[in-house]
Amino acid sequence: MRVPNRYVALDVETTGLSPKSGDRVIEIGAVAIEKQCIIAEFNSLIDVDKMIPWQVQQVHGITNEMLYGEPKPDEVWSEFYEFIAGSILVAHNASFDIGFLTHEFALLGMSLNNQSLCTLKISRKLYPHLPNHKLETVSQYLLGRSCKHMQRHRALDDARMAAMIWLEMGKI
Repeated sequence: MRVPNRYVALDVETTGLSPKSGDRVIEIGAVAIEKQCIIAEFNSLIDVDKMIPWQVQQVHGITNEMLYGEPKPDEVWSEFYEFIAGSILVAHNASFDIGFLTHEFALLGMSLNNQSLCTLKISRKLYPHLPNHKLETVSQYLLGRSCKHMQRHRALDDARMAAMIWLEMGKI
């Protein structure tokens, strides 16, 4: 059942670029939005029993040691599934995040049927003059310095930025 006007901005951090190659989600961050207000957040590291390549660790800063003792995928994804129930999903480069979520849910015999929207695609249409449409570029343009304190390439902060961009774009 769809929750009227509930959006969930989200971001994932992964062990690599392709779920088809066996890469997994190791962090999920999400921000629920209703009536143009952030009302709840969801965040978890995920212990997937897979080594994170050194080059990937350099991007998001998540190490194998950080995942020890963190919840396993079945626990996180069941809880996250409830968090997003009936919501429209919003992500910057949604095909990447939604592709990984679909894969993670499929591994547990679950399906992801939520509608999704992409702030990257929307920003390209609304702001063609920007030098690029990376999350940090769009947030700097729309939000100014307000996101400087956030940690890039960590799921919850990136989800917060996507939520603020979404709200600023006036799409709700």
